[in-house]
Amino acid sequence: MLAEKIIEKKYDQACDCPITAAIGIVGGKWKPVIIWVLMPGSKRFGELHKTIPGIALKVLSRQLKELEADGIISRKVFAEVPPRVEYTLTEKGRSLQAVMDLLADWGRVNIVESS
Repeated sequence: MLAEKIIEKKYDQACDCPITAAIGIVGGKWKPVIIWVLMPGSKRFGELHKTIPGIALKVLSRQLKELEADGIISRKVFAEVPPRVEYTLTEKGRSLQAVMDLLADWGRVNIVESS
C-alpha cells in the first residue's frame, strides 16, 4: 500500500519538480563550472582555483563542501606535509557528463558562435 502511494505521487508543487531538485544540487554560478573542470579527472584545490578565474577561495571551498555533501564529488586527503587534497567526481557526478556535454554544445551554438 505504501508503494502505491509513492507511485501515485504527482508533482503538485514546484519544489517536487525533478528539474528544481536537480538545479538545487548542481545549479548556481560556480557548481556547473567546478563539475566541468573535474570531468577529465582529479584536481587539487589550488588547481581548481587557478582554472576557474574569478572565484573567491571562500566561495570555492563552500561550493566544494556542498557538492561533496550532495555526493557529486569526493575529497581525498593525503597524509603529507604540506597536506594535499584532491577532488574527484563520484559515479553520481560522472553521470552528469551527458548533461554537461549538452549544455556545452548549446552554449557553443547559441552564445559563443552567435556572438
